Amino acid sequence: MDLRETDEQRAVREEYGAWLTDFLPADYDDRYADYRWDISLRRAHQVAAFEAGWLQPAWPTEHGGRSLGPLEALTVRLESATRAAPKLPNIQGVGVVAPGLRAFGTPEQIERLLVPVLRGDEWWALGMSEPGAGSDFAGLRTKAVRDGDRYIVNGQKIWTTQAHESRWATLYVRTDPDAPKHRGISCLILDMQSPGVTVRPIRMATITDETFCEVFLDDVEVPTSALLGVENAGWQVAMASLDHERDMIWIMNWVEIGRGLRAVRQHGGGLDDQQLVELGRRLADAEALRMTGYRSLTNSLRGDPGKEFFILKLLGSEALQRTWDLAATVAGPAGLGDEALAFERHDALAATLYGGTSEVQRNIIGERVLGLPKG
Repeated sequence: MDLRETDEQRAVREEYGAWLTDFLPADYDDRYADYRWDISLRRAHQVAAFEAGWLQPAWPTEHGGRSLGPLEALTVRLESATRAAPKLPNIQGVGVVAPGLRAFGTPEQIERLLVPVLRGDEWWALGMSEPGAGSDFAGLRTKAVRDGDRYIVNGQKIWTTQAHESRWATLYVRTDPDAPKHRGISCLILDMQSPGVTVRPIRMATITDETFCEVFLDDVEVPTSALLGVENAGWQVAMASLDHERDMIWIMNWVEIGRGLRAVRQHGGGLDDQQLVELGRRLADAEALRMTGYRSLTNSLRGDPGKEFFILKLLGSEALQRTWDLAATVAGPAGLGDEALAFERHDALAATLYGGTSEVQRNIIGERVLGLPKG
């Protein structure tokens, strides 16, 4: 890929940047620490971005886009992240659920559900992780037994972000207990208000509006018309949906690493030799992450996803943690009273958990990139 910006990319970036400037409050950059928690602003931004076509820029206008090409769409996402545009209140709805609905939904499902999730009118949860089957998605045990025109669902989900605030969930269940574990999974669209659904928020260690929850399912009835995709093909639905999440994660991590590096410079009046070496490594990590992201996109455009895709998550999350650790070390005792720095450092701890733990990512790289045998 030629990394020089094309005329088309520049035009899109400038148009989007001007739109974002017009939308944001004049003091947004100066008061970002306050505005990042402003739910009214974040909701308004999502609606405005949808209506202006910037929410999913590669999609058609009726689905919140502008039918842009992959490079131009990437330019919008990078500019949005770099400018710290207001975070989507229900980010998994737009980033994971909506692509799955659009790719696998029936015309009726798309007509009823897609625009509300894109606008943020209805929030969604991801019913994937379970006790004993967190990163091992294929090991899930929640069962759905077909009974005429309905499924009867029993089981438990955990770490289900915003389940207590969500109207719907993509619920992954085992519909064929005798099939190989990757092949007996189905995806159901669950109405979170259904009888038998119990949601319990989990106490969080830091300030956040993305609360984890436990979800208990006791004889929950889900109509067969709520099946997303083909029965027993839920693995394909999940993998296709999460492809979009992985792109979001590497861009987000790259931008957050940049913020961490700025914090190092802010607090580091005089770095010692070891800290200078660490700073150099973190700068190299940030550039390597960006280049690897571009290379992954290039391979995808050529019809071959390549191996870089599997490396992006591990590289980005590990580098993000190390960057904020360095910022805290450089700040020294003065950093102990810096609430913003403490929040960023604690927030970065989750990077090696969400979207797949580092341990699981290393197993994937070993098996799929290096060709090592399974342990």
